[in-house]
Amino acid sequence: MMLDNAMNWLQMQPPGRMIEYAVIAGYLVVLVVVALVFRRFNENVSDYFRNGCKGTWWLVGMSGFMASFSAWTFTGAAGVAYSNGWSIIIIFSGNVLAMLFNAAFLAPWFRQLRAISGPEVIKMRFGVPTQQFYAWLTFFTYFIGASLQLYALAAFCSAVFQYQVGAVIVFVGCVVLFYSLLGGSWAVMATDFIQSLILIPMTVLVAWLCLRQFDGGLFGFLDAIRAQGLSEQFSIVKPVDTSKFVDFSWIWIVGMWLNQCLGQNAIGAAPRYFAVKDGREARKAALIGAVCMAFGCLVWFIPPMTARLLYADAVQAVSLSNPADASYAIASVRVLPAGLTGLMVVAMFAATMSAMDTGLNRNAAVFTNDIYPGLCRLYQLKPLEGKRLLFLGQLYTLLLGAIVITVAYYLSTFKELSIFEIMQMIGAVLGSVLVVPLFMGLFIKKAPWWSGLVAIGCGAVPSILGYNSGKVNWVTELLPFLASYTWPWYMRVYLNLGIGAAGFLACMPFWRTSSSAYRKQVDHFFTIMHTPVDFAREVGEATDLTQLRIVGGFCLAIGVCICSLMLVGNPLWGRLSILFIGGSVAAVGGALFWVGLRSVPPAPPDGTAEEADGEPPSSL
Repeated sequence: MMLDNAMNWLQMQPPGRMIEYAVIAGYLVVLVVVALVFRRFNENVSDYFRNGCKGTWWLVGMSGFMASFSAWTFTGAAGVAYSNGWSIIIIFSGNVLAMLFNAAFLAPWFRQLRAISGPEVIKMRFGVPTQQFYAWLTFFTYFIGASLQLYALAAFCSAVFQYQVGAVIVFVGCVVLFYSLLGGSWAVMATDFIQSLILIPMTVLVAWLCLRQFDGGLFGFLDAIRAQGLSEQFSIVKPVDTSKFVDFSWIWIVGMWLNQCLGQNAIGAAPRYFAVKDGREARKAALIGAVCMAFGCLVWFIPPMTARLLYADAVQAVSLSNPADASYAIASVRVLPAGLTGLMVVAMFAATMSAMDTGLNRNAAVFTNDIYPGLCRLYQLKPLEGKRLLFLGQLYTLLLGAIVITVAYYLSTFKELSIFEIMQMIGAVLGSVLVVPLFMGLFIKKAPWWSGLVAIGCGAVPSILGYNSGKVNWVTELLPFLASYTWPWYMRVYLNLGIGAAGFLACMPFWRTSSSAYRKQVDHFFTIMHTPVDFAREVGEATDLTQLRIVGGFCLAIGVCICSLMLVGNPLWGRLSILFIGGSVAAVGGALFWVGLRSVPPAPPDGTAEEADGEPPSSL
């Protein structure tokens, strides 16, 4: 009966819509196949959570880039670009600055910590109490961020295909859960890389097609902004307006850059580089992320601004709580040729899936490596080891994914704020409070073990006050002065960071009271952080060539499949657009595959061929 209903539904769909469905379905099948291929790479928790420290810089770097944003970029952030123009670039330029700082200093340090999870590093620096605090906090706060990202993707698909938001949340969430569960960190990073090769040329194409709608291209686009009287509203820096939660003034810009740089250079960001082979590769991974993010800043927000100039009526007709969040979708649908709308949705899938799968894997690592051993110590149980511990990590991944999907479905009923405002609110209340000790602890050695908790407590006071400012509740009844004024976003961040940092510095005189054991622990932390990794001695054989061949082979096949969409009826410009996307993916994939094959030396007479990097030959 269900099969008959499904067949009847398919027969009712127009041919163009069926092409889009086929593209999306094929893409999701590829993700599953990638997970099946990389499943054999996982022998222990190190493989499952950090690629066994054998990830190549290009694989880890592109995965880090993809994990640094989500479909929120094309919904909530696009809504900001639609309303406020170029100001949105400030947020993403902050990511660029943070990644450059990673490349200059901290990426090699993070890899040299030789850890599996972020809280493990916190334990090395501050001890078990602070580790457990962050581990459990990560356990709970991850649900909110991942669920918001999943909801943002569902809202986008609702605007494009009129899908039911709840159905998209469940379907996409289950696909991400499946390949993250099956393939672990290897599958996560491989799919992230593959998805980046689709997203980058796709967003470039959409931006270029949007500019083609104006006489004179880019200059015509800028002229249209002036002609519609939007020059001031679209300016990057706007006047200070304390009545707004976010005013895009220079005070906000400095606060945003400071918040972004601290957040991505604190201990919590360290797991991004745990999978690379050594510090030099970590530096290159950070650089490729910075370059890609800088490039994204230039192209991602042209479509929503085009929607404001040309398709404002269509945007306002969308049934979303904040219609501007659909501006990227509207512009894309209007300019793309037949066959590529589904690929555009694939690109949006890629954005959120990359952030969600990385979060699933890292949080499963936190549970397996930090929370579970703590519970075993508490109840005097012997912790699992080897394959059993790996199975526990997979089981937790399953549970965590199910909770994220459930929370995202609940959030889809939250209508009072736009996605952008929700993300800004969460970042102001939680993010800036937590990163202060995790950043300062990397540079300031003489601080007692409890300095991190004190800094968090100090920063939490203005954070709680700011969150309740301008509201009517029991907090403002106790503190009436809060009710009369809503603190702007930047004010909250400055107070959180400043007071938290002051609390950390105030603890330094108490370093002399620290035990000798703790002092030795801190000395060891700084020693290993600055000690380069000897890959051959500490890790062993590399798998560079296998990664090149497997990932390159998948990308080559995907590129060829995308090029087959040229058979769909389109004018010449439409066929060339499809060729650009498919050709870009196939060219990169072919290059990777060719390098992977070319680097394999000829087999010796006895037939015991081994690759140049010391691994046995393997096939796709």
